[in-house]
Amino acid sequence: MILPWFPEPPGIASNVAELTLGRSGAGRPITAVKIGDGPRKFVLVGDAHGGPEANTFQLASELADHFRNNPDEVPPSVRLYIIPTLNPDGLALGSRFNANGVDLNRNMNTNLDACRENDWNIRVQGAYGIESDTGGPYVESELESRLIRDFLLDAAGVIFYHTSGGDVFPAFCEHAPSIALAKVYATATGYRYDRFWPNYMITGGMHDWAGSLGIAAITPELFDGINPDFAQNLAGVRAVLAQAAELLFLPEDREEHGFLMPALIWRFWKAHGGAERFGLPLAPSKRIGEITHQVFERAILEIHPGQADTPYLVQLAPLGHAALVGRNLPPTVEPPGGPSVPDADHVVREAFLTYWERNDGMLLLGRPLSEEFEGLAADGRWRTMQYFERAVLVYYPDDNSVRLDSLGWASLVQDRLKNSASPHSIR
Repeated sequence: MILPWFPEPPGIASNVAELTLGRSGAGRPITAVKIGDGPRKFVLVGDAHGGPEANTFQLASELADHFRNNPDEVPPSVRLYIIPTLNPDGLALGSRFNANGVDLNRNMNTNLDACRENDWNIRVQGAYGIESDTGGPYVESELESRLIRDFLLDAAGVIFYHTSGGDVFPAFCEHAPSIALAKVYATATGYRYDRFWPNYMITGGMHDWAGSLGIAAITPELFDGINPDFAQNLAGVRAVLAQAAELLFLPEDREEHGFLMPALIWRFWKAHGGAERFGLPLAPSKRIGEITHQVFERAILEIHPGQADTPYLVQLAPLGHAALVGRNLPPTVEPPGGPSVPDADHVVREAFLTYWERNDGMLLLGRPLSEEFEGLAADGRWRTMQYFERAVLVYYPDDNSVRLDSLGWASLVQDRLKNSASPHSIR
């Protein structure tokens, strides 16, 4: 799936593009302007808090206009993206929240870092310190949250504009690149540098989520809720662009379980559940053509460069589809019926449907390829299972959990047997 690119309007430089990144919960487009083609992805995000922070939408729009007209200000090492509003529904409704009543800046998975104070929670503090159950029913429950999560996967730096406070603060959990970025930005804008938001604890914040994945992330708070502070923030962005090599670090490869993981695979793996969901890496990464892939216990993760700026830059290999080839499945556990996933030929129900909905099923699993059935799972026991394009789900009644079957491990074993240079011995 490739999200559409708008054609370039007449008069726009060839290194400037208009993108539609996706749509909000109520179907409004979320757009971005892209300037430059350098390796360091630097993103400016306006208006996560909708109508009450509309001046950040105005600021991001004015910054987009400026860099559209002055693309040469973006150095060759950078590609700059500006998202005027991440919350178009809240902007249209005059609400801090999205169309589902969720505070998008409290909905991210901030449980990935070493600090427990900022962990996601349904109960959150918001404007003026008011507490409410607006963190969302679960982490990254909202389309807008998932959109920014996927879009920032390959980012080197990100700025989330908010109002009001007249200060700048970095990701909470002692992330050095975020701290350095915040200090430079504060000096250039004249905003006060604060080590963290001083008024109350932010849980599920976008800046903290980004910092946990190694992305330099800061939050400037404009002086008031009316003015866009354009001149100050233009000076701040220019200061960052002038020091891009020192402030915007390229994503780094990481070692896990004795194997080096390519940076984008590591970020995807970490952001979508890590070892608990996919298992550990079983082999070094390999590049076949343009695609880099790495085998994990329950999946093969692949980097698809042609899918840059879409949710499918990193994706699971279609192991479910491959595993289904040639299989005659037994009858379904129950006759099909009930709610299911959109545009599917097979029904997904109960625990599998909950897993599909809560874990961005179209991205991770793809569409269902079978009904539920009783089959032999990787642990050697007969269990309720269901095939999807990219995985097989298995139900474990002892703890009422759903897990991915070990297709990555099985694929690696089959590949090694197929390509073994020595004869097999039978004992």
